[in-house]
Amino acid sequence: MTRLLTRLFGRMPIGWLQLSHSRARLFAALAGVAFANILVFVQLGILGALNSSTVAPYALFDADIMISSVDANTLTDGSNVARQRMFQALGIAGVASATPLMIGALDWEDDKSSSSLQTFGVDPNAQRFVAPTLRSELSILQLADTGLIDRLTRGVPPEVFEGITRDTPLSIEANGRTVNVTGTLAVGAGFSEDGTLFVSDQTFLRLFGARSLGAPNHILVKVEDGVSPDVVVDRLRAVFPNDVVKVNTFEDAASADRRYQTTERPTGIIFGFGVLIGVLVGVVIVYQVLATDVADHLKEYATFKAMGYDQPFFLGIVFEEAIVLAVFGFIPGLLCSIAIYLGLSAATGLPVEMSVAQAISVFFGTLAACSLSGAIATRRLAGADPADLF
Repeated sequence: MTRLLTRLFGRMPIGWLQLSHSRARLFAALAGVAFANILVFVQLGILGALNSSTVAPYALFDADIMISSVDANTLTDGSNVARQRMFQALGIAGVASATPLMIGALDWEDDKSSSSLQTFGVDPNAQRFVAPTLRSELSILQLADTGLIDRLTRGVPPEVFEGITRDTPLSIEANGRTVNVTGTLAVGAGFSEDGTLFVSDQTFLRLFGARSLGAPNHILVKVEDGVSPDVVVDRLRAVFPNDVVKVNTFEDAASADRRYQTTERPTGIIFGFGVLIGVLVGVVIVYQVLATDVADHLKEYATFKAMGYDQPFFLGIVFEEAIVLAVFGFIPGLLCSIAIYLGLSAATGLPVEMSVAQAISVFFGTLAACSLSGAIATRRLAGADPADLF
């Protein structure tokens, strides 16, 4: 390692030699940096799972615009929208078609488990409003009490969903009714639900007796070919009262939902704050190590100062130590975090995944945090007289 660093820096790697001189201190410092990396990775992983699970249901639909109640901050909360808004939208230039979207939560219980299913109800004739992968399955939903279920439902063994076809459906009990599941889809669990159930609007009304087709949760809109959704959004906003409904492109609605979950809801704020805590822990640990190292070698630094070496030289040594700690502490932190991600994903069913961009960003963040700690640790040397350091 010494030879490699000598070639890399073009000089004797003083920082590395100082760190490696005390193996116990070096390993303790690397463990501290790795621990800080694990803290950051875990918080980022859970925050990423929150973002992914928030926008995953949007992938079930193919719409250009979504009309919602003004108090609907997410896909599942807020008041209902009057169905008449759909007919008003159909009279706006550039609107090709529209359909209501019903959303509710069902509890599915069997002999072994209980699962909460986020349930979507749509008109089975509105095939253009669902994802292409679901369009071939939508026609079967015209049959009463049939549906499609999430094969990634948390807490349910995968073999339960094996062999489900139109000829061999899976019967489930929910809200006192039997639903025949004739197919599956893949959405995954979220923070508030275990899976997803997709049914027709009429089946939805039978499952939720208190709901009415005249008051859906949202209205999905498709624009005419060649027309910009943004232009149609402006036209709809000019017609609808902005204190009753809000109109966004479907992409903007999904982004607003994700932003609200991470910046307004307690869950997102807590995990975002956890990332900051992890960074601070890493800065403090590295600072303590480097400050102690500087204090232990004050006489050597005084000698260098007396010989004419300036502050950038000392910064270079400490930055060298910071880089060594960042690189060698990041590797075990990354490996442990990957193992933790796999365990969390298996235990919770949440999409906790390590991305390359995430790993790179944490690595450079680690370098920046360690460099900051090094700069703070050398402040004692900046204006000190060599004689004062002995």
